[in-house]
Amino acid sequence: MSIQLDHMIVPVRDKEAAAKFFARIFGLSYDGSMGPFAPVRVGSLTLDFDSHDDPAVLHYAFKVDEAAFDAIFGRIKAEGLNYGSGPFSQDDMKVGKRGSGRALYFKDLDGHVLEILTQ
Repeated sequence: MSIQLDHMIVPVRDKEAAAKFFARIFGLSYDGSMGPFAPVRVGSLTLDFDSHDDPAVLHYAFKVDEAAFDAIFGRIKAEGLNYGSGPFSQDDMKVGKRGSGRALYFKDLDGHVLEILTQ
């Protein structure tokens, strides 16, 4: 049997707001809460946003193709979000290089570090 990650809990202050933000920025669908979670499907993985009083800040990285990178980056800029070129320069408003690809870091509503990278 192969192993495949099915879902992850994403601790946030407001699960609805966080799921809507994530879906909007990444160009994905959010169909509303299911039970205690606000799920957003990312490929074969589901991110289950779950409300917590004081969520720990985590890092989530997503490999995307060039067209998806450009689309997500466009939505980041349209929302006026700060972004950066690396894990220690998350708000220098530059796109980073990752080998022959690109990388970009930004934060969600709860301070989670989101990364998109190509190649």
